[in-house]
Amino acid sequence: MRVLVIGSGAREHALLLALRRDPQVDWLGVAPGNAGTAAIAEQHDLDITSGAAVVALAQKVEADLVVVGPEVPLVLGVADALRAAGIACFGPSKDAARIEGSKAFAKDVMAAAGVRTAGSEIVDNPGHLDAALDRFGPPAGQAAWVVKDDGLAAGKGVVVTTDRAAARAHAAALLDSGHPVLLESFLDGPEVSLFCVVDGETVVALLPAQDFKRVGDNDTGPNTGGMGAYTPLPWLPAETVTQIVDEIVKPVAAELVSRGSSFSGLLYAGLAITSAGPSVVEFNCRFGDPETQAVLALLESPLGGLLNAAATGTLASFEELRWKDGAAVTVVIAAENYPGRPRTGDVILGAEADGVLHAGTARREDGAVVSTGGRVLSVVGTGTDLDSARAAVYARIGAIKLPGSHFRRDIGLAAAEGRINL
Repeated sequence: MRVLVIGSGAREHALLLALRRDPQVDWLGVAPGNAGTAAIAEQHDLDITSGAAVVALAQKVEADLVVVGPEVPLVLGVADALRAAGIACFGPSKDAARIEGSKAFAKDVMAAAGVRTAGSEIVDNPGHLDAALDRFGPPAGQAAWVVKDDGLAAGKGVVVTTDRAAARAHAAALLDSGHPVLLESFLDGPEVSLFCVVDGETVVALLPAQDFKRVGDNDTGPNTGGMGAYTPLPWLPAETVTQIVDEIVKPVAAELVSRGSSFSGLLYAGLAITSAGPSVVEFNCRFGDPETQAVLALLESPLGGLLNAAATGTLASFEELRWKDGAAVTVVIAAENYPGRPRTGDVILGAEADGVLHAGTARREDGAVVSTGGRVLSVVGTGTDLDSARAAVYARIGAIKLPGSHFRRDIGLAAAEGRINL
């Protein structure tokens, strides 16, 4: 099977590594890729937001399956263009991708499916903002204000704060830029990311993970696209995962089918495990980064076969997934000033090693690997338990040098110390 992966991040690097382990996969391509993916897949320059360009490349390389990694091309309908050309694609249609592209659409789907989620209100008029803020946040008995960009924001469009002025400033800035604002009630309890491969109403859950959005240790600082993740979750009962699939993911998948927007691809449920049970924070329409790097490190089943089954409508007959024992931890190395405007162009030493996945990197003509973005590398460690996986990942980080870079030192620490309870 010839597989073309679309994207350039650590998520795509992780997908390629897992696909390479599948004996059914005999060729790998990536577009546009990065300095790390170039070592394991044929690399192609490409405008990934152009359906016509993606189709032309897939036809040129004779791809049997195209895996679309990022959300933007999915929201723009690239998967539809591939399917219209008769090319199998792992990734939802433009209609189905609205589950991530529009939080208002996602809320409507959840309401129709009877799925528990935070109370919310869309604000699209600056004149209505103050009254709406008064209905949410600490004055209304909530722990904090939750203010979100209604559209795509690469994980950085969310502010959770007890400071009304900060909440208002974020909301006003979004409205000034023409973006509707979603206000939500605060969901207390530990967060869980659950990836599900979905084919219509067929749902296959992967291992649950937990990611870390704040830039600093102990969840301090602004939100980012994700600074690390670990899997599995020793504090989360297996029956809770079953409950999430049965009471949340399957009803949402069925609701999308009933609307003529059947989902085919990876449906990501971001949840809070509240005192009332699992509640949805958000849905994404693709593999999440950095959770993917940890989850796929433990997958033993053939990834190419799994993704192809979803893309070709045969997921219901795919074998039960197999997983390695133990745990995996991913830690993101970010450039100086991230999540603000990152410093780029610095030479990275030690990046070409096992367990080091590339995101914001490129190779210069002299062969040096340099930084090109905010989240530069994801480093993965595995072990028999969370303690050993954490030790492995931080040992690998110690061998990497990037001027001005930073990373969190507490990824998975609370779970390893037994400090997370339901």
